[in-house]
Amino acid sequence: MLRIFHNTKYEFVKHWRIAAGITVAFIVAGLVTFGITGGVNYSIEFTGGTLMQVQFKQAPDVAVVRSTLDKAGITGSEIQQFGSATEYTIRARDEKQVEEQAAGAEGISKKIASALDQQFGAGNVTFVRTEAVGPKVGSELRSGALTAMLLASLITLGYLAFRFDWRFGAAAVLSTAHDILVTFAFIKMFDIEVSLTVVAAILTLLGYSANDTIIIFDRVREDLKKRAKGESLSAVLDRAINETLPRSVMTHATTLASTLALLVIAGEVIRPFAWVMAFGVFVATFSSIYVAGPLLIWIESKYPRTTSDSTSRAVNAGNDNSGDTRPRKSERLATR
Repeated sequence: MLRIFHNTKYEFVKHWRIAAGITVAFIVAGLVTFGITGGVNYSIEFTGGTLMQVQFKQAPDVAVVRSTLDKAGITGSEIQQFGSATEYTIRARDEKQVEEQAAGAEGISKKIASALDQQFGAGNVTFVRTEAVGPKVGSELRSGALTAMLLASLITLGYLAFRFDWRFGAAAVLSTAHDILVTFAFIKMFDIEVSLTVVAAILTLLGYSANDTIIIFDRVREDLKKRAKGESLSAVLDRAINETLPRSVMTHATTLASTLALLVIAGEVIRPFAWVMAFGVFVATFSSIYVAGPLLIWIESKYPRTTSDSTSRAVNAGNDNSGDTRPRKSERLATR
C-alpha cells in the first residue's frame, strides 16, 4: 500500500504567527469589501422575488432586454449572463413585485415571458427555469439557515466537551467560527450568490472541518498519555499532526478532486456550492493545524488543569513556548 508523508517530523505549530497574520489579513479584506459594497448577494430564496433563466437563439443586446422589461412594468430587474453568450438570468426584486408574488407567484414570470416573446418573437426565447419566492418565505428561509449554523456549532461544542474536555471543545468551536468568517469573506470578495445550496456547502464545511480537528485532537489525547518527560504541548501537537498527515492528505485530495469535478463539469446552478467546498477544503486543513492547535495551547495556559496526572503535566509544560524541554524548577523540587 502506498504511504505518503509517513514518519514526517514537520514543525507546524511554531509558524502559528505567520498563519494568524494571513488569516487576519484575509478576514480584514473581506470586512473592507463588506464596508465598500454592502452585504452579501442573497439569492431570490432569501430576499423574495422571481428568477428566470432564459436562453436566446442569438446573443441579445442587454440594453434591449432591460428596456423591454421596463416597458412591461418589470422595473429594477437584474440581468446577468449565465454561462454562454445566449443564456441570461433575470431577477425581479422590486418590492411591489415581490408583494405580488406573495399572492400569485406566476404573475411576474408570465409578464416577463410575454414581454420577451413580443420583443424577440415567439420561439426565439427558451425559458429554462423559473423560481419565485414570496417575502415571508424568504425571511423564514434566511432565519432557518442561520439557526441551522448556530445549532451545528453548539452540537459540536457539546460533543467535544463530552468526548474530550471542554478546552478541546472550545478550541474546536473557535476554529470552526474562524472557518465561517473566512468563508463568508471569500463569498463576499468573489461575489458568490448566497442561496440554499451555498448554505448547504457551509454546513458541510462545518462538519468537515470539525471532523478534521477531532481526528487531530484524538491523537493529541493519545500522545499526551505517552509523552516524554518535559515535552511541551506544542511538541505533542506537532507529533499528532504528523501522525495524522497521511490520512489528512488522502482525505483532502479525494474531496478536492470531487469538488473540482463539480466545478468544471457541473452547471452554473451547482457551481457556487463547488466553489465554497473547494475553498473549504483548504480552510479546514489550515484551521485544524494552525488555528485549533494554537488556540488549545492558549486556552490551556489561561485555564490549566488542576489534576496531577501525566496529561496535566504535559499541558502545563506546553504553556511554555520557549522551546526549553527541561523540567521546571517546581517539578525538579517535587521529584527530590
